[in-house]
Amino acid sequence: MMKQTMKKVVAAAAAVMSVGIMAGCSAKFATTKGNESTGDTIKIGMNIELSGAAGGYGNQMKQGFQLAVKQINAKGGIQVGDKKMKITPVIQDNKSTTSGSASVTAQLTAKDKVSAIVGPATTNDGTAAIPNLTKASVPSVSPSATDPNYTLQKNGKVQPYVFRACFNNDLQGETAAHYADNTIKAKKVAILEDNSSDYGTGLAKAFKQAFKGTIVSTQSFQEGDKDFNALITAIKAKNVDAIYVPGYYSEAGLIIKQARQAGVDVPIIGSDGMADPKLAQIAGATNTNDIYYTTPFSTKSGETNAVAKAFMTDFKAEYSEDAPTFSALAYDSVLMIKQAIEDAKSTNSVKIANALAKIKDMPAVTGTTSVDKNHDPEKPIVIESMQNGKVVAATAVK
Repeated sequence: MMKQTMKKVVAAAAAVMSVGIMAGCSAKFATTKGNESTGDTIKIGMNIELSGAAGGYGNQMKQGFQLAVKQINAKGGIQVGDKKMKITPVIQDNKSTTSGSASVTAQLTAKDKVSAIVGPATTNDGTAAIPNLTKASVPSVSPSATDPNYTLQKNGKVQPYVFRACFNNDLQGETAAHYADNTIKAKKVAILEDNSSDYGTGLAKAFKQAFKGTIVSTQSFQEGDKDFNALITAIKAKNVDAIYVPGYYSEAGLIIKQARQAGVDVPIIGSDGMADPKLAQIAGATNTNDIYYTTPFSTKSGETNAVAKAFMTDFKAEYSEDAPTFSALAYDSVLMIKQAIEDAKSTNSVKIANALAKIKDMPAVTGTTSVDKNHDPEKPIVIESMQNGKVVAATAVK
């Protein structure tokens, strides 16, 4: 009986000690937030739209991402404290869906244990990723999510793990409006907005608020629309001085083509969704005159930016084509993560996020970059102008 009692006492004591040890381990684990790489490599993920509606943009971003990783690794990797670590890229297709984006984020953070993520491309897919980013304490840099509220919580505070390399819609819309006012000297403007996403409607709203002249017409179209003749006919009757078309090159190219064919030859102003060589291919070179759009990257950037010049040369050598804006933004997204890792001297994802928020005057393809309190980039915005299907000038606006 005594032996049994003693055995129970010993067993109970062991159980208490076991619980204590486990509790200690749990407490230690709970205070160790984020992912951290060991050994000689660091995992950087890419949650991107490689198929679906935004697949064209996502594949351009994949090219920029892969070029940056290849070049960084060729130089020995990222300097982390006293050693260099090469990047192991983990690229996943979110299929241009919010559910896919959330699922990819969970896999990259929980299974693959990446220290940082590039992407997604769109605001909707990026927003869907935020809960899992926050849960895992892993930062993400979107090359092109432009909604002003993307990096902010509902209470107005910044999302601690959400960053972007692109300008937000407000800045683009305001800059386009000022250009219409001050350079084109437009008094009457018509707006053709893509209302199938927050991108087009957000840009249109910002333009309206900043333009000093009169908005004589606002009409909408949907992604995938092909025939814009009825909209253009209505605009033609208004005798406008310019047209603002916040949208992507696929629809904007057709709008330009059909407007010129209808005899509407006023300047057409757009946004970075037009900053792609395919714009002139769709519109036709002879129709692509007096076209202006805001963009963070210009094919003329190499004339004043050594980083951009090297990037464009290397991109052409790697892919046998000129570098598009979205490739440049993805490339810079990797550079931002690299800079943050080096500044933090750590692969810990929480420390990387903290360092991303403090980036200051970082040389980049899209211009010397700092990160502001809302996790938006501070750098010059560019307005490209096109004549006969060619970019003939790029004006930097600070």
